[in-house]
Amino acid sequence: MKDIRDASIGVFDSGVGGLTVVKEIMHQIPNEKVIYFGDTARVPYGSKSKETITRFSRQIVRFLKAQDVKAIVVACNTASAFALEDISKESDIPMIGVVKPGAKTAVEATKNHKVGVIGTSGTISSETYTTYIKELDPRVEVIGKACPLFVPLVEEGLWEDPVTNEIARRYLASLIDSGIDTLILGCTHYPLIRKTVQKIMGDQVTLVNPAYETARELKALLERENLLSDKEPGLGTNIHHFYVSDGEERFQTFANSILKYGILSAKVINIEEY
Repeated sequence: MKDIRDASIGVFDSGVGGLTVVKEIMHQIPNEKVIYFGDTARVPYGSKSKETITRFSRQIVRFLKAQDVKAIVVACNTASAFALEDISKESDIPMIGVVKPGAKTAVEATKNHKVGVIGTSGTISSETYTTYIKELDPRVEVIGKACPLFVPLVEEGLWEDPVTNEIARRYLASLIDSGIDTLILGCTHYPLIRKTVQKIMGDQVTLVNPAYETARELKALLERENLLSDKEPGLGTNIHHFYVSDGEERFQTFANSILKYGILSAKVINIEEY
């Protein structure tokens, strides 16, 4: 009989941003195996409706369950905001998103009760971060700012580029004026331009990276459910598997620039079949 603790963690995102979460999982819980799905054919999610994102998320969950995963991380802020509640009710395996861990850390970090959130148009309009933060501390004022151009800039590899600097300055100007002391990077792509954002916001503003917090939350969940793997992977074994809905070569190049160990291959699957 197979030990459920030996099963993989399913992680999914609209594209490549969720690899920042995978990186943290590899670092914080190195015994865990990951099966990652990036919906590269249908990215971005940030401009799509709740119904569409929920439909996409259901298909991906069905695919990950077919791989016998023991838990699922919705490593996409938009899908966490719009679909997580519905898909987790329909699932018999534990599932977490990236919004709650980030919100919790921001509430703990703020001194002046002013928290900023940057994210896709979908994440900001959903006001999910605001809802969670207000539940934790009603005194906190939440100022959201949609930054839709950050995702394509990150996906083009323009992490430290004059174009990214200029767009970031324009996006972040109103947040600087608002006097926030804490800023949530409310999209898993954004940690890749963290340096640029920090430079513009200044050192007095604490940046919250939900990718880091989500990996911590995942570890706690696995411990709680007695699902934590106690087996160290053998040297040279390919324990992580990556799937995309389009453009595997581009994805592979991008993944190898983010993940310390690199990836050997990414496989294209037709997600519409699920």
